Amino acid sequence: MVDRVQVTPAAAALVERLRAVHGPLLFHQSGGCCDGSAPMCFPRGEFRVGAQDVFLGTIADTPFYIGVNQFEYWRHTQLIIDVVKGRGSGFSVEAPEGVRFLTRSRVFTDDEAADLAAAGEPRTGADTLA
Repeated sequence: MVDRVQVTPAAAALVERLRAVHGPLLFHQSGGCCDGSAPMCFPRGEFRVGAQDVFLGTIADTPFYIGVNQFEYWRHTQLIIDVVKGRGSGFSVEAPEGVRFLTRSRVFTDDEAADLAAAGEPRTGADTLA
């Protein structure tokens, strides 16, 4: 089964460093204010996952959610979370490090899309937090 979300080695290493400082984390990509569609990383207890958040998977032992409207826009692509130099303008925990998370993407192949369709819709809501 193809993953809906993946992480680059550089971003995974940053998640590990951030987890050492902040404890368990989670990612959320909303498409809303602040950094727009940039993935935001929060201490797990400081962001409330709601019924309109879609669980895409786990990257670097960290759950990744996306707002339902963004999911509809991105559903045909695999999200690849990377890190680049520069500072985002949001509240994501990597901001003081002088870097920011960035979403790259690639379109699923026809076979991958068929596999995902056969697997059914991803779960939503806070019940997916482990």
